Amino acid sequence: MLKRSSVFRNFLISYIVILLIPCVGGYISYLTSISVTQSISIDNSLIQLEKSQELLEHRMAEVEGMTRQIAISQEVNMLMNDRHQVQDVYGLWKAMRNVLTFGQTNDFLQNYFIYLANYDLILTSGSTFRPEHYYEYFHYDDMSFDEWKTQVLLKTHRSEIKPLTAYTERGMGTSVITFMQSLPLDSFNDSSPASVVVMIDEKTITGLLSGLTKGFGGWVHIYDSQGNTLALQGSVPSYVDRLKDDPAFDANKTSQFYKDDLVITTRSDKNGWVYQAGIPRTTLMENANKIKRATFILTGGTMLIGLLVGLLLARRHSVPIQSMIGIIKEQFGRDELEKRNAYDFLSGNIANMIKTNKQLEGELTLQLPLVRDAFIKRLIAGEFESHDVIVAAAKQANISLDKESGYAGILCINGYSGMDSVEILNELSATRLLVKQALLEIAGPLPVSDLGSDKLVVLFFSHENREPGQDEEERITALMEELIQHLFQEYKVSIQAGFGEGFETLMDVSQSFEQAKQALEYAVFVNSKGMLWNHEARIENTTYYYPLDAEQRLASTIRAGEEEEAGKIIDSIFEQNIARRELSVEMKHQLVGEIKGTFLKLLDQKVFQESNMLETVKRRVIDIGPAEPLDSVQAEIKSITATLCGYIANKKKDSHAKLVQRMYQYTEEMYANPDLTLYRVAEYVERPEKYISQLFKEVTGVNYSDHLIKVRMEKAAELLKESNHTVDDIAAQVGYNSSHSFRRAFKRLIGVTPSVYRQTLDE
Repeated sequence: MLKRSSVFRNFLISYIVILLIPCVGGYISYLTSISVTQSISIDNSLIQLEKSQELLEHRMAEVEGMTRQIAISQEVNMLMNDRHQVQDVYGLWKAMRNVLTFGQTNDFLQNYFIYLANYDLILTSGSTFRPEHYYEYFHYDDMSFDEWKTQVLLKTHRSEIKPLTAYTERGMGTSVITFMQSLPLDSFNDSSPASVVVMIDEKTITGLLSGLTKGFGGWVHIYDSQGNTLALQGSVPSYVDRLKDDPAFDANKTSQFYKDDLVITTRSDKNGWVYQAGIPRTTLMENANKIKRATFILTGGTMLIGLLVGLLLARRHSVPIQSMIGIIKEQFGRDELEKRNAYDFLSGNIANMIKTNKQLEGELTLQLPLVRDAFIKRLIAGEFESHDVIVAAAKQANISLDKESGYAGILCINGYSGMDSVEILNELSATRLLVKQALLEIAGPLPVSDLGSDKLVVLFFSHENREPGQDEEERITALMEELIQHLFQEYKVSIQAGFGEGFETLMDVSQSFEQAKQALEYAVFVNSKGMLWNHEARIENTTYYYPLDAEQRLASTIRAGEEEEAGKIIDSIFEQNIARRELSVEMKHQLVGEIKGTFLKLLDQKVFQESNMLETVKRRVIDIGPAEPLDSVQAEIKSITATLCGYIANKKKDSHAKLVQRMYQYTEEMYANPDLTLYRVAEYVERPEKYISQLFKEVTGVNYSDHLIKVRMEKAAELLKESNHTVDDIAAQVGYNSSHSFRRAFKRLIGVTPSVYRQTLDE
């Protein structure tokens, strides 16, 4: 009893110490988190204000850029310089169509007009007005018509901004700031032939800053260098006026507390505008207060529960510990005396497995060069559907792919073109070996594969984790020049080399390989010696880029549900056609038609025929117009790709869940069979053993072998409770040939031996 009490005290003291250590650390962490949370909140608010400032300045720069585009517009200049008495109606219509559509991509440009002094006419995106008619619908509340015409329309402006002013738009009241620019841009007279006037609604400006006002419940104030208000949201004018006039407030500080607000101030270096945001102190400390409450509740609750659990575990572990040790010794000794030996069968089979495994390893070693060669050929052909498949295949081929980026190149042995006799082929085979050996000595071990009888393909991965760029190209160029010189001096072998652009991921290797082929073909065509990069070859771009292998890779990745890889292929195709080519209208139409055809063929395949979204997606593909900008086509194609890949991913999840359910059911039916293994389950579900093993672990989170043991032990526990069978009989009934193995598995999972478990139930 005394010994048990000592064990009990030791357990309890250990549990209390374990509880106190994280509590002390948690308290220190709590103090630190309060300070860090406040600092992070201030930094996040400043970052959000600076981002809003950057976005607003960018929009204003677009407004000014639009006026410059109008200034160089041929239609507008013709109208400005027209001195005829009769208005050029066609010219006005053409200007409205070509010029006044600039604002469609910027909400700051939704309301602007051009005033032509010689016509005394206002052009808008939808119509033309006489100034007096325009004034009836759109006017400043504090300006009469004459003042408006004199100060806005006729006066010369040089990128002037009129501060925030009350404004009436078709009878609706609002407030706007006004950007004014006279045309031409170099006007210096008191009056100019034309003016561009942009009215920017205050709501549009404050909408860019809504994250601070809505997310934090604060206010935002923007004013120019003269103190004129440009935008105000979440506060009243009297409050911000007091703030500016209060000597206790330092406008040069980035962040400071003023009354109950944290005021953040930034100043634009471009136009002198001042951006101020106020965040209530209560909102700022909201997360810190949550942490405080949660810390006290969790710490107190954890301590109380921990003490109760410690008492329970200390008693539970101290009372039976001596008896369990005796029982374990007794069980092991009895097993030895009974000499129930099921291991002769196992040892014989294990010996055979080891022997067979060694034979397989020997065969695989002999086949390894062929496996590596096949892997490289599949990689450059773009046959892999995902990055994970590439990694698995590379591991099988014993190829290290620690680096993801690099270059693909092709080496061609000169002087053997068109020769195919036995002697020539033997000589080429020997020459390829010489080239490989020289490449190994100069550049180190690299993935290399034969490409026909007189060519080799080689992959250079980026050195020291550097991205592809000028330095890497110079390094590879130096290595290739050394290789070419070495081969010629030592063996009189002349080679040419072509290299493609760098690949960022392993899925892009095939594209770099295709570029290397183009570079080599160009080098052979112009009889260029040495090596040639793809960007050095003057390859004609008279047609669009959409090779067959790119189409096939795109279709296969979509069928596999690999949205990310499919998106990269789409981006690569459009990058080739937008950035590297200037397509004619006909070529652009053909490209869009080819891409649409790819997706329509894809939708006709069986995998998508059962989908209820088939007709909707097909209509989206058909509705893509060949006259749309390629950027818009790219965005729509990627959106359609995301929809299709999402459908495939969901379908895979359903299929995986059904397969795992079949494995569950088969295990429940066959758990008593000693020969039940993952191999038998694989036969039943008609899938590869390795595949279902990985799938079962991904879906359930446990290995199948652990699940099988759990099922058998649960059945054994039921038999121990409800029957009088011996432990040996129960072991046989749940699929164990050895009662010793059964006892060890039961103890490992349940915590006690079968005998103790049954004894506990009886007591």
